[in-house]
Amino acid sequence: MKRFAAVLLLLVGSSTQPILAQSQKQPATDDRISDQVRMKLATDAEVKGGALDVTVKDGAVTIKGRVDTEKGKSRATKLAKKVKGVKSVDNELQVGPPTA
Repeated sequence: MKRFAAVLLLLVGSSTQPILAQSQKQPATDDRISDQVRMKLATDAEVKGGALDVTVKDGAVTIKGRVDTEKGKSRATKLAKKVKGVKSVDNELQVGPPTA
């Protein structure tokens, strides 16, 4: 009887381990990537990206909108590439003052 209980515990324990491992390591979803890229852009002093449009499709990030400087544009690409799960960045930002 004790041996049966020990075998049962081993089987139950080993079958739940893959489930626990999967729940602890979530894949990078497009929504999560988008949220993290937006946050990085919005909080960066050089980019000032609160009004930028960020879309993500299968890890490919597209950034649209307007920034003040070329430095801000290149910084936006660098920031987006640092987000886990980003496969590529298409930076379509325009440089210059807002148009009326």
